[in-house]
Amino acid sequence: MFFIIHALDKPDHVQSRLDGYADHKAYLSSASIKTLVSGPLLADDGETMIGSFFLVEADKKADVIKFNANDPFAKIGLWQNVSIHQFNKRVDNRDMGTPA
Repeated sequence: MFFIIHALDKPDHVQSRLDGYADHKAYLSSASIKTLVSGPLLADDGETMIGSFFLVEADKKADVIKFNANDPFAKIGLWQNVSIHQFNKRVDNRDMGTPA
């Protein structure tokens, strides 16, 4: 099953995000569930990071909740609000054979 994680940072926590990035990246590469797409959400200026988006694949929502709770960003209290929802992919126009 696919799940979306939408996480918004606490205001003025860009430096916390930058400080925790290496641990966050290492965690994603070794996590027990598969991250299909992830990246920072940006403010209207197109540069300031204000949150995170993940499209993940897991057997059940409980696995995604655990994955998110163990993320170093969660552990340092970066996120103000996190929403996790099952996702029913109907259209995918990406060429999966070409790296981004």
